[in-house]
Amino acid sequence: MEIQPPPPATPANPPMGLWAATQVSLVCILFGVNAVAVKYAFQGFGVYSSACIRFGLAALVIALWARLTGRPFRLRPGQARHLLVYSALFSVQLSLFYAGLDRTYASRGTLLINLLPFIVLVLAHFFIPGDRVSPRKLAGLLLGFSGVVCVFSGNTDLAGNVRIGDIFILAATTVWACNVVYLKRVIDTFAAFHIVLYSMLLCLPVFGLEALVFDAVAVKTLSLPAVVALLYQTFVTAAFGFIAWNHLLKKFGAVNLHSFVFIMPLVGVGGAHLVLDEPVTPRLLLALVLIVGGLLVIHFKPPQREGRSSG
Repeated sequence: MEIQPPPPATPANPPMGLWAATQVSLVCILFGVNAVAVKYAFQGFGVYSSACIRFGLAALVIALWARLTGRPFRLRPGQARHLLVYSALFSVQLSLFYAGLDRTYASRGTLLINLLPFIVLVLAHFFIPGDRVSPRKLAGLLLGFSGVVCVFSGNTDLAGNVRIGDIFILAATTVWACNVVYLKRVIDTFAAFHIVLYSMLLCLPVFGLEALVFDAVAVKTLSLPAVVALLYQTFVTAAFGFIAWNHLLKKFGAVNLHSFVFIMPLVGVGGAHLVLDEPVTPRLLLALVLIVGGLLVIHFKPPQREGRSSG
């Protein structure tokens, strides 16, 4: 799906009705429980073996979708270099995320991975011309990073492995943010599905090698819940989620869509408690409130009154 600027006469971000808002909310819910599905799949599959299966099948689905919809696979001159850089960071990011989620709770991992918008804002301030941190965004950043302090502070009874997992996921989020900023500088030259498809294909050898080195077995137990969890993250989020999100992004714009991202940590923490029976402590709830509050402050702008915008 190519990313192209709209014609001058067409508004970049058309208003969203109830049905459009419902669609975006549903996609955010699907993404929100992804960490829960990843964590649950570890009960039946090796950590990196599950990643290899997931992205291999997802790449196949996206390639079939692109073929059926007539999208070209050929890259333009100079694009391969950018894809190699992006894919290298993508592999590091996902390797850290899977290693971290194997050690910590899915609820904590969900909160930490949702720091992505905050870290992107900080990096964009320095590396993307014109993308500055306003006072409103600064307030959102302070709320978001206060949530991180809540995640890491207290809880002296937590196992050291959990804290190591938290650090891995925080590192993965930081690498992901660097990748987002890098992508923002080159994305205008790409079809969106090229970035996702080729990065998935290029990370498969990395996951395969990690599976051989770190996974004791590829398949621990072929239980139905573990298979469903793996298929969910493969087809629902990695394949359908990509197509749905990019369709909505093209139609309504990034500003409208990112106004709904606060749903993801809410659903992730709730899903981890319901599905994995993970504890929800007062400190974790405070971190959730701070991170969601920061996302709301950053992405929700007060409506401008007509007649004052030109003043």
